This record gives sequence, C-alpha cells and structure tokens, in this order.
Amino acid sequence: MLLLELKPKQLQQIAVVEMDGPIGARLKPAEYAKLLRSLEDNARIRAVVLDIDSPGGSATGSNYLYLAVQSLAKRKPVVAFIRGVGASGAYMLACPASRIVAIPSAIIGSIGVISMRPLLYEAMDRFGVQMQTTKSDRLKDMGSMFREPTDEEHEKEQALIDDLYDQFLDIVAEGRNMPKDQVKALATGEVFTGKKSLEVGLVDEIGNVERAIDIAAELGNVARRPVWLRPKKGLREALGSLVAGSFVNEIAAQVEERFASRYDYQHRR
Repeated sequence: MLLLELKPKQLQQIAVVEMDGPIGARLKPAEYAKLLRSLEDNARIRAVVLDIDSPGGSATGSNYLYLAVQSLAKRKPVVAFIRGVGASGAYMLACPASRIVAIPSAIIGSIGVISMRPLLYEAMDRFGVQMQTTKSDRLKDMGSMFREPTDEEHEKEQALIDDLYDQFLDIVAEGRNMPKDQVKALATGEVFTGKKSLEVGLVDEIGNVERAIDIAAELGNVARRPVWLRPKKGLREALGSLVAGSFVNEIAAQVEERFASRYDYQHRR
C-alpha cells in the first residue's frame, strides 16, 4: 500500500467569512463571534477575509463583533473586503483588519450613532387610550414611546449617544492609525464611495474579493486556497427556507431589526 504524506502547508487555508445584512436579527453577532473564535483556534486557517455587505446595526452587537475580529486579528492576518455596503457598525468591525479592500462603488463610512423610536402618545390621546406605568424611579421608563420625554431624559440620552460615538472614534483612530481629530472630521454620519474612502484613508486599496484573498495569502504566508464560510442556519432559518412561511419569517426579522436595539451604529436610508 502506498501512503501519501500531506505536508502541513498543503492543508492550510484562507477562510472567507461572508457577512451580509444588518447586524442584529439577520447578521447575528453571537453566531458570527463563535465562528470567528473557531477560526482563531483552527491551526489550518492561516488568514481570514471578511466579505462584508452590511449597513451596520445594533451598537452592542457591532461592538461585540468588533471585539471578536480584534481578537482574531491579534492571532492571524485579517483582510476586510467591502463588496457593497460597509457602513457604521459594519465599518467598525472592519477596523481591526490588517488591510481594508473595497470596490470603487462601495458605500463606506456613516461613522456615528443614531437612536430612533416612534412616539405614540398623541395618537393614543386621539383614541382615548392611556398607558398606566408603575416604576421604581423617574428614569426607569426613559425612552418610553407612550409619553413625551423630559428635558432630563433628552440630556441623559444625548450623553449616552456621545459616549458611544466617542468609543467609535477611538476604534477608527486605532484601526486606521489616524489622529482622532482627523477621524472626527470624517465622522459626520456621511458615507463615501470606495474610491473616495481610499483618498481619505478609510480603506487601503481598491479591488475585488480575489485581490483581498491574494493579500491574505501574502500576509499569512500560505498557498491561495480559500474556503467560504458562514454560521450554520438555526432552526427558524432552516424551516423558513423550506416553507411558504419564509415570507413571514423575513417580515419578523425586519421588525426585530427595527426595534430590538434602540441605539445603532447603522446607516439609515
């Protein structure tokens, strides 16, 4: 019998992680963080490409993913590729990457924080509907959609937004090796094309996913052998893809994305 011995380098690969959709109900932070941790510990994976097309989303979810990418990037080369939208929280999670590559027409930036919620109290008044609230202290129902916010609540919420915004600035400044004041000048919430992002320093190179894989191979000193990955589907997603109820499932996901988190690193259109 002839046994062929495979050298370790022949088994080594580049992981391409597909990251699509809003961060939260669709691009689930816990599932992707688990996948990134598994890549961190996998000796066969020598480098990772993040294939990003996302407007961002939940502030906490975006930050959780950022920390997972940051941890991975300390162990292995990470290249972020923005093939569509890499805005707000999605741009945040790209910041720890060794290199950021984008197509020329990619939509990038929207560095900032937004908080939105519907206010229903005037409509309730018209219909004669009242909401009874029992609370432990004056700020326990801060952010309620059933009454007008107080001046104190406005100030508290703005302070929270400012804190999250400042954290975002620090992340971009560290990741892009930019002075914080320079980042702040770009962090107006506006978006840039991939081409313009290269000019202002938000990305390193214009190219396609093949170029991102080439860079990962160079940085990881590994043969160009990519494998595409994404978290396994949960039960709801698996059933939704098999039955007509998938449309209802999609509507439910959209509702979750809108109301699950009040504070977002998300580009709104």
